[in-house]
Amino acid sequence: MTWKPRLIALDIDGTLTREGTETISPAVRAAVGRAVDHGATVVLSTGRSLIGTTPIADDLGLRGTTAICSNGAVWWDTDSREVVHRDVFDTAPVLDVLRRELPGGVYASEVTGVGNIAVGTFPDGDLWGEVHQVDFAALAAHPTSRLVVRWLDRTPEQLALQLLDLDLPGVTPSIDHGVAWLTLTAPGVTKGSALERLRARLGVSESDTLAIGDGHNDEAMLRWAARGVAMGQAPATVHAVADAVTATVLEDGAALELDRWFAP
Repeated sequence: MTWKPRLIALDIDGTLTREGTETISPAVRAAVGRAVDHGATVVLSTGRSLIGTTPIADDLGLRGTTAICSNGAVWWDTDSREVVHRDVFDTAPVLDVLRRELPGGVYASEVTGVGNIAVGTFPDGDLWGEVHQVDFAALAAHPTSRLVVRWLDRTPEQLALQLLDLDLPGVTPSIDHGVAWLTLTAPGVTKGSALERLRARLGVSESDTLAIGDGHNDEAMLRWAARGVAMGQAPATVHAVADAVTATVLEDGAALELDRWFAP
């Protein structure tokens, strides 16, 4: 019998949508629909906040499943439309380090389902929902599911170098490959850890899992899956942890991978 994945985890930006857009191509939309029609559980697994994730879930018509947001920290039920799990952490210790190491950085702490409280101004389009400016004392007093830092006018490589060998207390860090953007979640919380908990809850075999992604925050997810697939435009380090590499997002690589198992 031909193998078909029963649990499919899909990143959003750079996998389902092109960077900087909210548009899903007809080929990708149709491929996701075929997977669902064949009985697979399709889970959006993204670094986006809940507010940025729900329109994509609705656009794809996903029901009877869970969306995993904020790099694994927030779980949203697509039927009840409620948050069913949330991991939070104390931001104060890591903020003390980052304020010293990243001069000129801007900070945003997620308020799940609402938006963010922020210190500093992010470029347009960076944050979803309401943004309320606060001082560092208020930011540090707010336990959150996701803290993001944008180091303005710097590259991802400069950010990674600045944080190299630096101990960031009480968090799991992830650096974006497109801009100097740092995402922090609670200790041990990644897309991979969240998906493993969900897999066990659903009773799906480890061997029946598929994941597709393109970023550094997808590496744990790709390692978790029985078949982890990197998008063609993903960095070399992401390709290195994947079982396979598909075409780029501009070439509908996610659709090509899904069509291997759920042919039109």
